[in-house]
Amino acid sequence: MLTTTTVVVGGGHCGLAMSRCLADKSIDHVVLERGEVANSWRTQRWDSLRLLTPNWMTRLPGHTYRGDDPDGYLTAAQTAQLITDYAKESAAPVRANTPVLSVRAAEHGYLVRTDQDTWHARTVVAASGATAAPHVPQLRHSVPTGIASLAPTEYRNPDRLPDGGVLVVGASASGIQIAEEVHRSGRPVTLAVGEHVRLPRTYRGKDVLWWMDASGVLGERYDEVDDLDRVRRLPSMQLVGSPELRTIDLNTLSRLGVRLAGRLAGIRDGVAQFSGSLANVSALADLKLGRLLDTFDRWAAETAVEGIEPSQRYAPTEVPTPVPLTLDLRSGEIRTIIWATGFRPDLSWIDAPVCDRKGRARHDGGVAASPGLYLIGLPFLRRRKSTLIDGAAADAADLSDHLARYLATAGGASHA
Repeated sequence: MLTTTTVVVGGGHCGLAMSRCLADKSIDHVVLERGEVANSWRTQRWDSLRLLTPNWMTRLPGHTYRGDDPDGYLTAAQTAQLITDYAKESAAPVRANTPVLSVRAAEHGYLVRTDQDTWHARTVVAASGATAAPHVPQLRHSVPTGIASLAPTEYRNPDRLPDGGVLVVGASASGIQIAEEVHRSGRPVTLAVGEHVRLPRTYRGKDVLWWMDASGVLGERYDEVDDLDRVRRLPSMQLVGSPELRTIDLNTLSRLGVRLAGRLAGIRDGVAQFSGSLANVSALADLKLGRLLDTFDRWAAETAVEGIEPSQRYAPTEVPTPVPLTLDLRSGEIRTIIWATGFRPDLSWIDAPVCDRKGRARHDGGVAASPGLYLIGLPFLRRRKSTLIDGAAADAADLSDHLARYLATAGGASHA
């Protein structure tokens, strides 16, 4: 049996940020990665994908962007290289191609079993992230035969899709980007829209994430919000990283010719059934966008920000009339369904009380109920930016501080 003080499970940016913070505290540890470093960026991204965050936001412990395009957006391949280079520069103790099969409590810590050996560690950090597995609803099993059914992790580009129409389910970041790309390939696209977060790419001459960062929105802490459970379940922002600084929202897609429908509520006898909620969820997204822009404007006025353009507002979402409520999947019109319905963490390998009855992670800012067990990379873990590369540094610093205090106490009972 191998021994170490801390096992970090996951060699993505969160696991490596945690590794760097542990190293800075001289805490002995190992990083176990199921594939290569940045595995998901290498194997589970479509060809044209870019980061939603501008390059200057690729900040990690001991690392800042050093290139000549701070306002650009890294491709998936560039992001994988960034994370790989960071692992080398940090001299992170990564054991690649070492899948973790189970973690269970043991005397004085945990037993971490891999496909090769077993580790004993006093503490464990689960850094497998929020996007370990696509969340595809059970409706997938009701799709008529002959229709290709793909998760975003299986989609690469339109050329690999069958000819014919495509139904994209979900209108967050993945859904809107894929819907636009597929439509531009000449395939008719229907987009099923549920709750979403509408954002412009730029506002008053600056990237919208500059505003969210500078005004403190991204830094808002988990103990400062009223309904933490709800904000942790919010869909991802409707953004696309592109050199042209394009905004893609429902209005953009509708004007391109994408057919909008409400949330996919069911499939019965081969007929897709959509809810009638499109107008309501769109109005709610418009309202929240207006409130966010008001926040930016107040902050700009209070801090006397210079060099910005005048305040602006955006046209309400144009809801088609009538909104389609059904779509016959047996007609041959739809040949592919892409389930852009979000992602979920996969913590099934942890044999400890970290999930509730619905399988959702239970934690206090990344500190699990099982002493010595930590989570990182989950939505709004400790801050609104927790799932962004830019959020890993602050979260890792906080959690490594807690972990160090835990190791220093006899019972290890201190809390966040």
